[in-house]
Amino acid sequence: MNNTGYTPEEPIAAIATALVPSAIGIVRASGKNCIELASKIFSRPKALSEAQGNSLVYGWVIDPSRPKESSRIDEVMAAVYRAPRSFTGEDMVEIFCHGGVSVVTSIYNLFLANGFRKAERGEYTFRAYINGKTDLTKAEAVKEIIESKTDVSRGRAAGRLSGNLFELIDSIKKSVVDVLGNIEVEIEYPEDEENIADCFDSTPLVQVKEKLQQLEASWKSEKLYQDGARVVLCGKTNAGKSSLFNTLLKEERAIVSNIEGTTRDWIESYADFGGIPVRLFDTAGLRKTDDVIEARGVELTKDLSEDADVILYLVDSKNGIKEEDVDYMKEQKTVPSVLVMNKCDGIENVVIPTDGPWKHAVKISAKNGTGIEELVSVVKEIVLGGSVAEKEHAGLGSERQKKSVQEALERVTHALEIAATGEYGLDAVVQDLEDALDSLGEVTGDVTPDDVLGNIFSRFCVGK
Repeated sequence: MNNTGYTPEEPIAAIATALVPSAIGIVRASGKNCIELASKIFSRPKALSEAQGNSLVYGWVIDPSRPKESSRIDEVMAAVYRAPRSFTGEDMVEIFCHGGVSVVTSIYNLFLANGFRKAERGEYTFRAYINGKTDLTKAEAVKEIIESKTDVSRGRAAGRLSGNLFELIDSIKKSVVDVLGNIEVEIEYPEDEENIADCFDSTPLVQVKEKLQQLEASWKSEKLYQDGARVVLCGKTNAGKSSLFNTLLKEERAIVSNIEGTTRDWIESYADFGGIPVRLFDTAGLRKTDDVIEARGVELTKDLSEDADVILYLVDSKNGIKEEDVDYMKEQKTVPSVLVMNKCDGIENVVIPTDGPWKHAVKISAKNGTGIEELVSVVKEIVLGGSVAEKEHAGLGSERQKKSVQEALERVTHALEIAATGEYGLDAVVQDLEDALDSLGEVTGDVTPDDVLGNIFSRFCVGK
């Protein structure tokens, strides 16, 4: 691997919790003889070194270089894991100490001074992978869960961590192997050598192709649940953008006022749109102004609109849709826009013209929450764009996985084309299917170049 710091079995240590004041801090260690090494800085060395796996031992972390009366660092619980029943598949120790920054770092430095080295990024998960405790789809799902921004995105990653993607890939591989086995029998023991290709049943391979196509298509929605979408609130002053911003966030983030031009700059925050993490922007009201700062805010609003995934253009229903509203929405030719008729509470028969430059229109009241659920649903529909998003379906969790599945799909498609024409014989089909198996093996880690492994695990945090 590119990362020469990854040395299996070598005792490693890392701080596994954030270095901020908290109730509990965790220092994690793994590797050969790590339990014995940890006992050297533990007040009850025999109890720790002889502890059974999956057990807790009470004691103090001590500094053996200090006089006995001043050697105690902190009162802790030490969790002991014996190979292979641990996260890494090796012996492990985790010290649960008080969460003060000084305490945690002191214990960590004691580990480093007594036979351990600093763990590299992702080294614990890497060891779990090479020791057969996890595959690459589950390993990558760990990072997804850590970085998830909504309950839904966390749940989808948890599905991959539980093995649903691995199981799907494994079932596809078994189908390909079965087809290969049938072809090999026909090649080795043909009943009629002139009609070998006629004996090939392509039905199972067609089913494999369909599964790979569905899996490839899943990446669009999975990536959206991971990375989120950019949604920009636009409209003239006093259209209610800041009120809607606060309503969608369920907190008072933006200043709301009847005074025009209150919002002079854009502010942003993450919001949950039906499980999709949305980077939501509240912007300055669109109007001509002599105020230099406000004018700059209007320019920034237009810039943000150009980079948005969806524009929510707000109109005050009491004032109705004006020509300048229509003109602005016409300018946004490449960005999907939703006309949001705000302040509909207390107004009867709010009419939305059907001949405007908008495909979607929603009536809401940011003040009392009317229509918000429909608005969220419309935005979700736009950004998903009809892609596969059912939670019960296994989906791809990374660009790397998508690339390997695409390669497998290309090989299977080519194999079907060759089999249909009969031009090159079944040996060529066999080669394509073996290549497809290699590509699928790269998804789970059965076949993986070292540089790919280095790229995956180097993006993890140190404690993982």
